[in-house]
Amino acid sequence: MKRVGVIGGGQLALMMGAAANKLGVELIVQTPECNDPAVGIASDTVLAAVNDAQATTELATKCDVITFENEFVDIEALSQIASQGVCFRPRIEALSPLLDKYDQRCFLRDLGIPVPKFILPESLFAVSSVNQSIYTKKSEHSEWELSFPSVLKARRHGYDGQGTFIIKNLTDLETKICLNSNFLLEEFIPFQKELSIIAARSASGEISPFVVVETQQEQQICRRVIAPADISPQTEKTIQDIACTVLNSLQVVGIFAIELFLTDGDKVLVNEIAPRTHNSGHFSIDACFTSQFEQHLRAVCDLPLGNVAMKNPCAIMVNLLGYETRTTNYIDKRSTLAKIPGAYLHWYGKSESRPGRKLGHITVLLNELNRDEAMTIARNIESVWYSQ
Repeated sequence: MKRVGVIGGGQLALMMGAAANKLGVELIVQTPECNDPAVGIASDTVLAAVNDAQATTELATKCDVITFENEFVDIEALSQIASQGVCFRPRIEALSPLLDKYDQRCFLRDLGIPVPKFILPESLFAVSSVNQSIYTKKSEHSEWELSFPSVLKARRHGYDGQGTFIIKNLTDLETKICLNSNFLLEEFIPFQKELSIIAARSASGEISPFVVVETQQEQQICRRVIAPADISPQTEKTIQDIACTVLNSLQVVGIFAIELFLTDGDKVLVNEIAPRTHNSGHFSIDACFTSQFEQHLRAVCDLPLGNVAMKNPCAIMVNLLGYETRTTNYIDKRSTLAKIPGAYLHWYGKSESRPGRKLGHITVLLNELNRDEAMTIARNIESVWYSQ
């Protein structure tokens, strides 16, 4: 039986559990708390922070290969562990250019993949005095005349909107970078849609992309995912080609997610890469013949990649987000939601609700491709979930 170590014990590791059972794989998780979601499904647990390299050394003694639930890791320490023969999938070298958002932007730019124009904000103030309207700064991407609004992002550890700020003027920018200079500044993109693609790559180089989906964000947190996205075949092909370029260039083994903006004229820009399973792929658990979690384990364990086609023409996934600080399992609301025709409810078993925290999700499968119906279902789910 293959033993897979997972750095991180949240809901992503939890959802690997069913896939692991199906494939005859044991999961051993490294996670800080004994009540973290994945502890209950793990064969063994190393209770430690995800960036605790000594704990990862212990994890390595218990498994055949190590993978990741999140990217909040100490890359230098893991490189030393890998140099001792420990197998990480994806490999540490594939993570290195991605964990820092500035490094990731440079990596994508150098591959010729379209990204928003970007710059390190401190370099602006090295050449600018006061009036931002009279200068043009050459960004690392191209000539970029600083304009507002712009987007300021923490270079590390930002997720679900944390560490991302819409900057309206130069004073806002100066205030933010005086408090913390470790930011990336980029142009604001007036997108038509936000899209995502999940793709797996095997050790032999086979790449298997899932269908491109539309993600809908509110307050910079994903609320809904519609599969498939309403895009042209050419746009779908462009996005699949981007995924293949990224995964092949990094020699990835496992699942990656690529989030994108679709702008006027069907132009695609990459927003962010997540080197792991991803919220935008949760629909695949119920909507696809092979879920993103099973596909990830298949790649990591050198098993043949599965069929990622959708079982139904359309699916809608709605995140169940915390809207209050409370210790409860919301059993009545969950019971109501579970009765929706075609619905599959997934609850993560977290001990506390907090505003914006992902507590679970629900996926509804539709028998026809009808995005209006999908949105009606989503609004119905949200009216039940967020009712006081």
